[in-house]
Amino acid sequence: MGREERFPVWEAALGAGVAAAFAAGLAGVYLSMPDSDYSFLNGYLENYTSDYTLQVLVGYCAVYIFMQTFMIPGTIFMSLLAGALFGQLRGVALVVFAATAGASSCYFLSKMIGKPLVFSLWPDKLSFFQKQVAKRREKLLNYMLFLRVTPTLPNTFINLASPIVDVPYHTFLLGTLIGLIPAAYVTVRAGIALGELTSLSDLYDTQSIALLFLIGVVSVTPALLGKDEAQEKPSEMAVGAS
Repeated sequence: MGREERFPVWEAALGAGVAAAFAAGLAGVYLSMPDSDYSFLNGYLENYTSDYTLQVLVGYCAVYIFMQTFMIPGTIFMSLLAGALFGQLRGVALVVFAATAGASSCYFLSKMIGKPLVFSLWPDKLSFFQKQVAKRREKLLNYMLFLRVTPTLPNTFINLASPIVDVPYHTFLLGTLIGLIPAAYVTVRAGIALGELTSLSDLYDTQSIALLFLIGVVSVTPALLGKDEAQEKPSEMAVGAS
């Protein structure tokens, strides 16, 4: 059995310890929330947030980062909630911050103990991602932006696999911070009208999908142009030598 196929006991223990620390932090946030009749939240979320802004902000960020770090589904609903509670501008800023912090936490956790898990769950995707990163090393930021604004690879996989295929953290950070803005804008905008949604398909109208596609094309174009230039240079050298 190869090294990447094992999951050493110390790595499992470290992962469990990190999870326990996060869980303890969430419990602390919950216990710090002011006493209230929480049925109040059903109809007066905005008033509650206005009265206890700091506690709600801390609690929201803690939950979002925890979910992002440990790959727990449901962050889309957290983004919707940000729109409902904080409005467009503050909601987008909060979602981008929390999502980037959670992705960064997942990145470093995977760097310490994630290699066996990624090799076990996504061997083919990991091989594909590694080849793409190697080919686009000089334009890696553009490629990371493209991945973040298009569904080419799942965000969870990107968070876990990036340190394994040697994506530098500063590139990962910038690609995540900038690349998540379009999707955050769309979901937060939908969250503002949360009460009017009938299904998740309502989040993405034709205009929103077209916007995401256009941003993806723009972000990957420099990388594609750079690749074409690199292919042309050897051809020109061969012609000159003949």
